[in-house]
Amino acid sequence: MSCPICQKDSDPKYRPFCSRRCADIDLGRWLKGSYVIPGQAQEEDDPAPQETPKH
Repeated sequence: MSCPICQKDSDPKYRPFCSRRCADIDLGRWLKGSYVIPGQAQEEDDPAPQETPKH
């Protein structure tokens, strides 16, 4: 199996990555939201309650 970031052979210690560096790069991409399935945005299942105006 090759590293999904740099294509080098993976290291069992960091599987599926080859090194800690590539694992950290992948984590950074997840945290930034780079891994997104294209499509239309959907409403949340439980939207925040709306405030009703007080008279």
